[in-house]
Amino acid sequence: MTATDGPGAGARVDAAVEAVFREERGRLLAALVHRFGDLDLAEDVAAEAIEAALVHWPVRGVPAKPGAWLLTTARRKAVDRLRRDQVYAARLAVLQVDSERAAPSHTPDAGSEMPDERLQLFFTCAHPALPTEDRVALTLRCLAGLETPEVARAFLVPTATMAQRIVRAKKKIRQARIPFRVPDPDELPARLPGVLQVLYSVFTEGYVASSGPDLQRLDLAEESIRLVRILRRLLPGEREVTGLLALMLLIHARRDARTGPDGDIVLLADQDRARWDHALIAEGTALVPVALTGGPPGPYGVQAAIAALHDEAPGAASTDWPQIVALYDVLSALAPSPVVAANRAVAVAMRDGPEAGLALLDALADEPRLRGYHPYSTARGELLHRLGRDDEAAVAYRRALEQAGTEPEREHLRRRLDETGRS
Repeated sequence: MTATDGPGAGARVDAAVEAVFREERGRLLAALVHRFGDLDLAEDVAAEAIEAALVHWPVRGVPAKPGAWLLTTARRKAVDRLRRDQVYAARLAVLQVDSERAAPSHTPDAGSEMPDERLQLFFTCAHPALPTEDRVALTLRCLAGLETPEVARAFLVPTATMAQRIVRAKKKIRQARIPFRVPDPDELPARLPGVLQVLYSVFTEGYVASSGPDLQRLDLAEESIRLVRILRRLLPGEREVTGLLALMLLIHARRDARTGPDGDIVLLADQDRARWDHALIAEGTALVPVALTGGPPGPYGVQAAIAALHDEAPGAASTDWPQIVALYDVLSALAPSPVVAANRAVAVAMRDGPEAGLALLDALADEPRLRGYHPYSTARGELLHRLGRDDEAAVAYRRALEQAGTEPEREHLRRRLDETGRS
């Protein structure tokens, strides 16, 4: 252990605990769940282990293997609790039998490295028996380490509502006796898309917040990238995991240029590309061929290829729009949806002109999923404005204004509406 003294020692230890907990929390929680089969117990004793670290580490120093120290401390606290509560212990015994049937248990001693069972927790949090919103909430709570109020803010719901949702998800896991395990190889292709969907949902909320004063939630975007990096380390051969990581990196690389100094939205065509994070672009671009080779392409890999074409272009006019349209054709075959079709229409407008794109957008007017989707109304407004049809453009902008969630989006649409002269 490293001794700590001096006036800044307490702050340094607190920072060390925070850094360790942020990095190791998912591994710690997963190891405890694997051993005891109960999320509530695992969360409680993990928190107690952190409290113990804050007491002991300032005196004794941060241990050489802090993750293993936390795991050993948490396990001892769990055993003490089970000894005091026989009813609780009996219920966990049943769950533990199920867990041991699913996968053999292993328990390290204090000097060993902490085991990495996060993959089991990924698949448990994203189990298809749970509603999609519960999967995302549980992933944020357990793997990203967000507190319940933070998860509630991400979903724009009261903390009490989110607490009930998380309790409901944990209760479902217990009652359905969902095993804490990695799916068998024959199950993995069916289950992995659900895990990726959860992680992409977290990223999407970070990329464009559902509502509020800010366009982006960078904390959520960065947490989702961190989780996908973990998942890729755990499943290095899964190309769609690589594709999702590449997609996130290539989109997140534009974060600093997406808003101006006053928080106003800057559209992709108008962004200062010198402000893009070129290290992330290089990393994401290098991952795209890995995601697209070795078998049929997947939706995330194709979307990453589209993002790479945007990021590699010096400007909007020099972007390879024919190739982007071709990739949207591939994506439409792999994962058809009205949103994909609307995005393809915008790319066609850039390739063939606004009239061609508008015709494709108008053909989607009756799609239920697009009726409340403000990017669709915004895109129609943009193309109508470019065609000089400002009366119709104003109608589209007003509809988008009613649908937009964040204040920067609404302010952008107000300016667009003013430009039509019909506000």
